[in-house]
Amino acid sequence: MRKLGLIGGISWTSTARYYDLINRAVQRELGGLHSATLLIDSLDFADVARCASVNDWDCGAGHMVGAAKRLEAGGAEAVMICANSLHKVVPQIEASVNIPIIHIIDEIGARLKANNIKTAALVGTSNVMADRDYRQHLVQAGGVSLLPPDADLAEGVDKLVYNELAAGIITRDAERFMKTELTNIAKENVQAVVLACTELDLIVDVHANVLPIYDSTIIHAQAGARFILET
Repeated sequence: MRKLGLIGGISWTSTARYYDLINRAVQRELGGLHSATLLIDSLDFADVARCASVNDWDCGAGHMVGAAKRLEAGGAEAVMICANSLHKVVPQIEASVNIPIIHIIDEIGARLKANNIKTAALVGTSNVMADRDYRQHLVQAGGVSLLPPDADLAEGVDKLVYNELAAGIITRDAERFMKTELTNIAKENVQAVVLACTELDLIVDVHANVLPIYDSTIIHAQAGARFILET
């Protein structure tokens, strides 16, 4: 197996989900007592969130580059960022290390393209839903058109993530909120939803919605498991 490095702690709840998904995928493939060969550099999310809240991406890049360098020094053969918004600084990371970055948008886009999805709704925090770079990258990688960003939905997701999910708080109200929003999106002229927030996986049942849900956490974690298993 190859060794994969995870930049985590952004937030710890979604990082725990990555760890679980990747290990389960490796164990299913290899059986027995096998588990994934992983390194995790878990950051203090409060520090990273301060950078993102004021759109200081140089600050965010500093945290990400430092983590990637530590993972490379520890023997990681590739790196994954366990978050969507921080993929904005992948160019700075790629310029600082000599190992590949498994890019979350590329993995989502490849899945959309493979399933011939042409129209999708992007659902995430405000610094993903309204980010031109993220949207353009996904359009190019997936060959899709995206619904315009919904500012009210983004604000609601922000509150859920930063006030509850990032702290491990899961409520029925949060689940109902997302169920209602996804039901409303299904009324639009759109084929699928891209769940572009790694915490939303905690409160959305991706298999129990009217529209197909392309969950960034699951898709990205599967890519990580494939990398580990490749020889």
